[in-house]
Amino acid sequence: MMKQLTLSLQFGRIEDAHRHRAALPRHKVARWIRHALQCDGEITVRIVDVEEGRALNRDYRHKDYATNVLTFDYAQTPLVVADLVLCAPVVLGEARENDTALQAHYAHLLVHGVLHAQGWDHETSERDAATMEARETQILAALGFDDPYRS
Repeated sequence: MMKQLTLSLQFGRIEDAHRHRAALPRHKVARWIRHALQCDGEITVRIVDVEEGRALNRDYRHKDYATNVLTFDYAQTPLVVADLVLCAPVVLGEARENDTALQAHYAHLLVHGVLHAQGWDHETSERDAATMEARETQILAALGFDDPYRS
């Protein structure tokens, strides 16, 4: 059964906003997130520029660079409550570098972020990383996307 989702999709002031909006239609973003949820959720997705992404990564993770996705998880049960912040220029650059469609890369990062919001972690051990990657690949395959870890 598909999970219930309250979704807020926000776009900051980003360059080429039309390109990112086209890759992130609300109904698809909701579908991707629902597939990764293990219970109902309230998720905010915010697409930001490098400046906002870098400031958030610096202030909350003490890493002074913009990263592709940041997950701020507030609750896991009985409802997953989280903010996912994706840095548009970083996501676009990675998609180009990996010869991946922008939409496919966004789908992957949203699934990745939602798993983080539910307690999944890839930085604790190689085993945890392999388990999380396998779950991401499984969810993305069900959504019609290729394995993002296969080169």
